[in-house]
Amino acid sequence: MNFSFSRDQLAFQAEVQEFLQDYKHLDGFYCQGHRWPQVRALFSAMGEKNWLALSWPKAFGGMAKGPIYEFILWNEVAYARAARNPLGAGIVAQTLIRHGTPQQQETWLARIRVGEIHFSLCYSEPEAGSDLAALRLRADKNPNGKHYQLNGQKCWQSYAQHMDFLWVLARTGTQQSRGRGLSLFICDRIAAGVTVSGLPTLDGDQLNEVYFDQVEVPQEHRVGKENGAWPLIGEALADERHIQFPPGRVRRDLEEMVAWLNDNGLSNEPVIRQRIAELTAQVMETQMMGLKVLEAMSNGKDASVDAAMNKIIHTVTCQEIVRTVLDFGGPEALVNGAGPELIWRQSLTETIGGGTSEIMRSVVSRQLLGLGS
Repeated sequence: MNFSFSRDQLAFQAEVQEFLQDYKHLDGFYCQGHRWPQVRALFSAMGEKNWLALSWPKAFGGMAKGPIYEFILWNEVAYARAARNPLGAGIVAQTLIRHGTPQQQETWLARIRVGEIHFSLCYSEPEAGSDLAALRLRADKNPNGKHYQLNGQKCWQSYAQHMDFLWVLARTGTQQSRGRGLSLFICDRIAAGVTVSGLPTLDGDQLNEVYFDQVEVPQEHRVGKENGAWPLIGEALADERHIQFPPGRVRRDLEEMVAWLNDNGLSNEPVIRQRIAELTAQVMETQMMGLKVLEAMSNGKDASVDAAMNKIIHTVTCQEIVRTVLDFGGPEALVNGAGPELIWRQSLTETIGGGTSEIMRSVVSRQLLGLGS
């Protein structure tokens, strides 16, 4: 594995770091739901530099850069705690580039590229989280054949309360058809019959429930073939693996927690210094795991197992860093707003996003160790 970046890549990293100086107090990575207007402005500024389309083909206005440039960008953004990567510029855009009609590409891609519009993924449901093929939200074609009607419920959608459009996975086949009976749709968030309801999370932000009650979606807003969405969402997930859990966030957590221990006169205790050394090694392991995913992506290899291991070590390390501060810091570390307690609350919700840790462990068990069915 080559751990070094090229001269051009290092120059791009320095450019990103300089750019982010204006956003160092944004804190949109943890609190994006509360900072959305400012985060949206950040994405618009990135759009002006065409950074939201780093890996897009030039034919669609992109820069045709490899995964390394995306990794550098979003790793630095995570370290700066500015924001999380917008799903519209990744999952949505890459699917439209591969499978959208010329009309869909013309309608959506230019607006996504400049940060004008944003999307929330509407995949999970109360009875279809880990087992996504069991989802029940229906999309039935109207008799005139020009519209689909959506009925059902989604839940745990990130930032749906602020997004412009919903990227909806719906059932167009029978319930027994499972993944073979699903289709993808673009739905306006403020369309008649759409209701977004907040689900408060431990970190003070929120996920959402989204209800669809006889929501009309034009046929031209179906992406890909009817009943053909299952391979599309798998492709899109693979596109995002190298930026889903950036190690820069973990490194920033460790630095802030060490600073807190220093400020409170605790870092000279031998047992704490030993623990900091252990955590430093664990953070380096997280960085190496992130680079391993990046290497696989850059070489066109299947990164699913590496990505699952990266997600596990990333979230476990986040929790162990702040748990150390809580263990040694006493009541002062638990004061609301002190720093450690917010990171602790956020680290708990982090284990759910992008697939629960239990599901990631099952991926490693089956695909790498050959355990289970």
